[in-house]
Amino acid sequence: MAPDNPSGNRVDSGTTTDGDGHARPSQETIIRGESVVKEYETGGQVIRALKGIDFRIGPADFVAVVGPSGSGKSTLLNLLGLLDVPTDGRISLRGEPVETFSDGERTRRRKGTIGFVFQSFYLIPTLTALENVEMPRMLDRTPTATRDRATELLERVGLGDRLDHYPDELSGGQKQRVAIARSLVNDPALVLADEPTGNLDRDTGDRILDLFDDLRAEEDVAVVTVTHDEYVAESADRVVELIDGDVREDGRSSG
Repeated sequence: MAPDNPSGNRVDSGTTTDGDGHARPSQETIIRGESVVKEYETGGQVIRALKGIDFRIGPADFVAVVGPSGSGKSTLLNLLGLLDVPTDGRISLRGEPVETFSDGERTRRRKGTIGFVFQSFYLIPTLTALENVEMPRMLDRTPTATRDRATELLERVGLGDRLDHYPDELSGGQKQRVAIARSLVNDPALVLADEPTGNLDRDTGDRILDLFDDLRAEEDVAVVTVTHDEYVAESADRVVELIDGDVREDGRSSG
């Protein structure tokens, strides 16, 4: 999946064409962006955070997004997470244009399709590990199914003996595994991970990367991570470098 755009603004080139030669997204595509521009107005100036980039994320992809501070990484993550919409260009989720979604529809699609993992975990200190994993489904009227799913996920990430432990009773690596389990409770197709190993030692980070590999192999979950850790980038299938809102991709495979 090496870039084929001479402008250097393509995160992936996966398309097929119809009978008229027009590009159309693969049926396997989870989320796709075409000529995506994102601008912010601050202090009377317009800042172009993304400058017309293309991207495609498919099942089981592992993409690392790297680049200096201010390069557009967080902006891209917000767009992938349906937390924002582009100023110009098009983003499609499962082939449907995100720009046409209402705020409520974006929230519903985000809940059903995308999971989030953060560097600082963001666990609720007054809830147990099990209750933290249940949180994204707390408003669902399926308490038994939610508890069963949360228990299954914690067992899967090796924390079946920590269900009733509170965050301050867990190590950093255990907290991150709780956070990953929480991101999976709604069976997402895509997990967005912001510096997932940033607060962890190398051995613990290795276990987190192994867990991502298992999820991709067993459930076709795609993982996109923003990272400053070269070690994480080396584990990815594709490395996307953002510089001043433009994309450069190495297109290599981690295998």
